[in-house]
Amino acid sequence: MLATALTIAEIVLVIALVPWIALEKRAPVATLAWILLVISLPIAGPIVYYLIGHRRVQKSRFKRLRARLGLRDARERLRQQPASSTGEPFGTRQRQLMALATEVSHAPPSSAAAFEILLDGDDTFAAIEAAIRAARHHVHLEYYIFEPDQTGTRLRDLLVERARAGVEVRLLVDGIGGHRLSRRFLAPLREAGGHVAHFSPVRLARLRPRMVNFRTHRKIVVVDGNLGFAGGINVTDDECAAACGARAFRDTHMRLDGAAVRWLQLVFLEDWSYATGSAPTDAAYFPEIDEGPHAVQILSSGPDEPWQAIQKLYFSAITCARDRVLVTTPYFVPDEPVLTALVTAALRGVDVRVLVPRRSDSRVVTAAARSFFGDLLDAGVRVYEYTPRMLHAKTLVVDDIFACVGSANMDSRSFRLNYEIVAALYGAEGPRLLAEIFEQDLAHARAVTRSELTNDRLPTRVGEAAARLLAPLL
Repeated sequence: MLATALTIAEIVLVIALVPWIALEKRAPVATLAWILLVISLPIAGPIVYYLIGHRRVQKSRFKRLRARLGLRDARERLRQQPASSTGEPFGTRQRQLMALATEVSHAPPSSAAAFEILLDGDDTFAAIEAAIRAARHHVHLEYYIFEPDQTGTRLRDLLVERARAGVEVRLLVDGIGGHRLSRRFLAPLREAGGHVAHFSPVRLARLRPRMVNFRTHRKIVVVDGNLGFAGGINVTDDECAAACGARAFRDTHMRLDGAAVRWLQLVFLEDWSYATGSAPTDAAYFPEIDEGPHAVQILSSGPDEPWQAIQKLYFSAITCARDRVLVTTPYFVPDEPVLTALVTAALRGVDVRVLVPRRSDSRVVTAAARSFFGDLLDAGVRVYEYTPRMLHAKTLVVDDIFACVGSANMDSRSFRLNYEIVAALYGAEGPRLLAEIFEQDLAHARAVTRSELTNDRLPTRVGEAAARLLAPLL
């Protein structure tokens, strides 16, 4: 009798959930994947769907709208600033990419007096810590992962010192990625006058979908409104050879000096307002800065945005490529549009190369990524696996006109479910530097061959095929 009642309850639950999933209007493949999961696992499926599948983004949209309205005047002042004063003429493709990015993110092109590509955690944190030591008015930090380890403790202690010196310190960490930051660890910073907030904090008393989805995956540092950092590096010993030796992640970050930093500032303050309910908007946080020679556009995206801004920019940049597309990403699970853009670019003769880690820190993602390799290789895309350590860099180079450094992976989670940020560089210098780094990384990578994929053992191929079915959910 009990078994019959449970079976009936399972059937009712599935019947109720299937139309609900359909009404969320995801991509058809993602919708079918969730429906199949719920039907095949009538108990575990609905639980997994509730925790990570159900969008429930409407409340988030209202909170984001309030945050943006609170900073509306600041955004409008920034939009009225002149565009980059670079002497390098923009071609049609660059102008169209700028126009697209402006339309989908409401952030027009700006500029930098200087930018620097930073490799790996040791050099990145040396630059960040030097900037924080020189801060005079404020230091703003936003991170997905902030660990209370050697690296995190050193950074916290520096923030404590600056807060005691009268510098305003605001630290925003994700509720999942920063879950190990205890009150005891953060107490010295708060006692020194620093402010700490959690983005979508976890509430164990009420399990909610946001525990996994809708994370801030951004890595932002802004110092005095004119110096900023963004990229792929989190605050963790995993990023630093000084802390964990040869197994430290291979990663890429960027330092920006100049007017574009004010757009990083705006993104941070909107996130801070989202997390706390208010944010400062004084002119001191958006200082007047002369335009610089390097054209830079700060692009943010999130699940509350209708346009999936970063995905649109990546797709358009790849489709307009004439000579080369260089992709570096730790998690390669592309959605259909981006996969099609890569394949068609290769088919029309563009040099398309994709660099991924031999093994990422997720076996399922690694298997899902390898399931796409055959389609890419058949079209002429060259795929490489970085072998020495975990590759965590997220960069894109198109010809000599466009390059990106940021927090976004080439997967559906970054495109649709996380809050991400990238810095787009227009002109020859950014693509040249990142292309050189790409070539250096290839010296430590192995090319994937079609015969290798064909000769994989059957269980391996079945596992990759199964992981690919989960691609819209990863």
